[in-house]
Amino acid sequence: MMSDLAKLLEQIESLDSELHLKDFLLTWEQTPQELEQVLLVADALREMRNQNISSRVFDSGLGVSLFRDNSTRTRFSYSSACNLLGLAVQDLDEGKSQIAHGETTRETANMISFCADVIGIRDDMYLGHGNKYMREVADALDFGKENEVLAQRPALVNLQCDIDHPTQSMADLAWLKEHFGSLEALKGKKIAMTWAYSPSYGKPLSVPQGIIGLMTRFGMDVTLAHPEGYDLIPEVVETAKHNAEASGGSFTQVASMEEAFKDADIVYPKSWAPYQVMGERTELLYANDQEGLKHLEEKCLAQNAQHKDWHCTEEMMKQTKDGEALYMHCLPADITGVSCKEGEVTEGVFNKYLVDTYKEAGWKPFIIASMIFNRKFAEPAKVLKELIERSQKRVEAQ
Repeated sequence: MMSDLAKLLEQIESLDSELHLKDFLLTWEQTPQELEQVLLVADALREMRNQNISSRVFDSGLGVSLFRDNSTRTRFSYSSACNLLGLAVQDLDEGKSQIAHGETTRETANMISFCADVIGIRDDMYLGHGNKYMREVADALDFGKENEVLAQRPALVNLQCDIDHPTQSMADLAWLKEHFGSLEALKGKKIAMTWAYSPSYGKPLSVPQGIIGLMTRFGMDVTLAHPEGYDLIPEVVETAKHNAEASGGSFTQVASMEEAFKDADIVYPKSWAPYQVMGERTELLYANDQEGLKHLEEKCLAQNAQHKDWHCTEEMMKQTKDGEALYMHCLPADITGVSCKEGEVTEGVFNKYLVDTYKEAGWKPFIIASMIFNRKFAEPAKVLKELIERSQKRVEAQ
């Protein structure tokens, strides 16, 4: 067995984990060791692919996807993850299903799960409802398994909700671990999660919430910055404070991008909608109040325009540690002069870190595959070892 993979399997075996009993809905519901296990299994799956070893642990089965919002990276990452493990992907289009006719969550969950090994859901549009819906699906799956409707209980993965974006934040953490060398090396590193100007409105809160909820688990000094009125969900902010205390890190809130960037090792400038706005928007969406939504958008775009100085520029980057902080973004970024007239980041800064952001994004398929793998197998190291020893080539040499 290849030495790098053998070392990874030893590390995985050493961890205390009950991931096989948990759906991955919020990162702060997992223990630090369980989060580390997700990273290590993702690392092993990536290394297997690099060494041309097949990781198709399933020879049949479905990965069902339900996207209630537009997606590029997460949608393709989920499909890649399922394919990596040997699963076919079936997208559930609610408009073409009986859901549009009032089918219950319990019925839908069970009907799509007869041959499914995983269900991935993205539901980030409706504040107070996305994560709740995922838990309703989870309860329905438990019902189906307990009553012998389902031969197996599919894994459930949060592909982004109103509260958290765990596949994104875990991919971000995997990239930070790779960039700085280890999880231990992240302790004491300052990461600035800041709001940034965007010419669009209604961006979910889940990315900044995911970052402050996860990075505070590993002893990092997390700073959150946003203009007045752009608050996050209060309970998530409290969770970040508690996490920082438990890990020996810190969580600080400041009122300017400049202060957040000062001496930062990592910066993450990203636009999001105010908490109150997302709540109002949810009510309007449920009421199908198109006129109200139009008025809200106009009001919010005007509010955003008051904060164009929240802009990640070359000058702003000089405030960071040695002027060389690592820039991060979940993509796509609003790039001034490229994708929009004025946006979150200048073309110069974005292009300087272009390869870094692509490497950051490249972790997501392996993170999602790891979440599936850890939910399906109580002893992931043992299963990985069997795959490696079988050593079936992914691509046969010509």
